Amino acid sequence: MSTANLIKMANQIASYFANEPDQVQAVLSVRNHMQMFWTPGMRKELLAWQTEQQGAELHPLVQQAVRDAGWEA
Repeated sequence: MSTANLIKMANQIASYFANEPDQVQAVLSVRNHMQMFWTPGMRKELLAWQTEQQGAELHPLVQQAVRDAGWEA
């Protein structure tokens, strides 16, 4: 899958959870969704891109979720 598609999907997930009043819960929800429904390869590709590009195009919830997840690139 292309990185552009992963970014788009990750941002859509974050947009869904963005209205959660508890930001910690919102980040956890984004991370859990990606953990449950994304393959390890998808997560690693997004992590590698975020590390290289500093997450420039990623929603802040995604940036935090990826940082907190502990996935290995």
